[in-house]
Amino acid sequence: MTGKPIYAVGDIHGQRAMLEDALARIERDSGADARVVFLGDLVDRGPDSRGVIELLSQGVAAGRDWTVLRGNHDRLYSYFLRQVPCTDPQILVGYQWLHERIGGVETLRSYGIEVPAGMRHYQLLKEALAVIPQAHLNFMDSLPTHLEAGELLFVHAGIRPGLPLEQQSEDDMLWIRDEFLDYKEPHPWLVVHGHTPERRPVHMGNRVNLDSGAGFGRPLTTAVFEGRRCWILGDRGREPLTP
Repeated sequence: MTGKPIYAVGDIHGQRAMLEDALARIERDSGADARVVFLGDLVDRGPDSRGVIELLSQGVAAGRDWTVLRGNHDRLYSYFLRQVPCTDPQILVGYQWLHERIGGVETLRSYGIEVPAGMRHYQLLKEALAVIPQAHLNFMDSLPTHLEAGELLFVHAGIRPGLPLEQQSEDDMLWIRDEFLDYKEPHPWLVVHGHTPERRPVHMGNRVNLDSGAGFGRPLTTAVFEGRRCWILGDRGREPLTP
């Protein structure tokens, strides 16, 4: 693959300050017109999901060369905030968006919405829809599941091994784990993903995982790709990431 490099930012999870730092690193490395892919999970757990959505949606609207992918947490956001809300069928039984391990409460708090004990679902939904900008809801509803770029495939969670791209389901691209993570054979692309947090970014030969746990307060990872070559973009510039 030729042309300008592609930058990828791992799961942001409401960490606007970390996102701003990542964008500053990218601009120092490549200028303001860099091509950037955000791997989804914009919201939940961190303190400023609203700010993350605002920053990214404004950048896309301004014509920045940005692709913002949908993660499973982004779909949970959209499903909960429908006029007739629904639960994502892929979530564990007994969980929902406001479960303490998911982070929806922190996302609502970033809009100034609290969830007191005893509040009913319809009351919360009415308040949320009165406060959350329609532009945010529209933006989150519009996010694509993946980006194919030559030898690279960017996706939030991964793919089901052996299936052509057109047969991949959104459920797998947003939620898959073991079937994808345990697969050791080559894919048609180097798959760049997040979703499964690691202590640090990892290159497994057939895939690169950039979810380094920003949702849990760990650093947000940014990588740069030139073809299949990969570097992590740190405070001191590029550092190679190899299998």
